[in-house]
Amino acid sequence: MSASMVRATVRAVSKRKILPTRAALTLTPAAVSKIRLLLQDKPEYIGLKVGVRTRGCNGLTYTLDYTKERDKSDEEVLQDGVRVFIEKKAQLTLLGTEMDFLESKLSSEFVFNNPNIKGTCGCGESFNM
Repeated sequence: MSASMVRATVRAVSKRKILPTRAALTLTPAAVSKIRLLLQDKPEYIGLKVGVRTRGCNGLTYTLDYTKERDKSDEEVLQDGVRVFIEKKAQLTLLGTEMDFLESKLSSEFVFNNPNIKGTCGCGESFNM
């Protein structure tokens, strides 16, 4: 599975108390399992990299890609043996965010449950802060 085939949806979380965490991003067990599965047959990659780009009808969207090395400015999240790197530009947008993986009959995608988001577009692919 290539990085372009992985989807991500953004959800604004309201009335949720942000709990202090040691990591900028927390992963659910489903996300950890999926990342482990994605990297299983790709020994040249050390983890996934999360970034943010200007795109969509609401301003910003998250990107996911495989990475072979950690950049100097990346934030590393290590959870249950899985490594996720956060690009510098995305670090503030992800504080307190939970990364989940959901599967249904019609789709499978990573979902970012982010309490910092002020609004999302109708399709859930872009957000604003």
